[in-house]
Amino acid sequence: MADGLRDILDAAAHGVFPPADGGTTIVPQPSPRDAGVLAFTAHSVVFTDEDPDWVRGVLARTGCDVLAATMNARFLTALMDRTGRTSDTIDVLLTGAAVPGEPPVALTEVDDPGHPRVVSAMRRRDGVRVWTTDGGVLVLGRGVAGRWEVAVEVEEGARHRGVGRRLVSAARRLTGGAPVWAQVSAGNARSLRAFQAAGYRPVGSEALLVPGAVRHRKTPVWPSE
Repeated sequence: MADGLRDILDAAAHGVFPPADGGTTIVPQPSPRDAGVLAFTAHSVVFTDEDPDWVRGVLARTGCDVLAATMNARFLTALMDRTGRTSDTIDVLLTGAAVPGEPPVALTEVDDPGHPRVVSAMRRRDGVRVWTTDGGVLVLGRGVAGRWEVAVEVEEGARHRGVGRRLVSAARRLTGGAPVWAQVSAGNARSLRAFQAAGYRPVGSEALLVPGAVRHRKTPVWPSE
């Protein structure tokens, strides 16, 4: 088993996953910004600076199937209350290997810090770069554990023309040989199809916990021992 989150992600990008043994690996956060949960096939990874004994204690009390315990709403809520963090959705995590050659769509790199996709990316990623094309926007940045993460936006009038697929395919040619990662809401079937058509493959699910206002409670969300 690899020791750190970056090692685990690098291995997964090359098709090597934690053992499907129903276990949970707890590793430190790769940065103060990033904490959360990864669920691979029959194995979870919790990346947090919280006490591992506390994490395992809460997991033991979920009362749900051990293979799904880390993505159970009660565990995630307890972790958010413990850390004062928030989470948007549980995403499908996909990765695409870098490929050589020119992007399959004409791109113009721009500096547009006001675009909603860019604003969101800069809260969660470092070194954000932005490209536009006719009908869409491509955003790349260094996210969890320094991995390259991609997000795209396709204009309403340009949808159903393959723009999204070409943009996410282009991202695989812009990282200097490193794999590209994407987090897609499980219900966003259109985006999932675009990523898979562009050669990305789903490797697991991810709940990313981002810093938020600390909520004070008289009693914890999780019953005391």
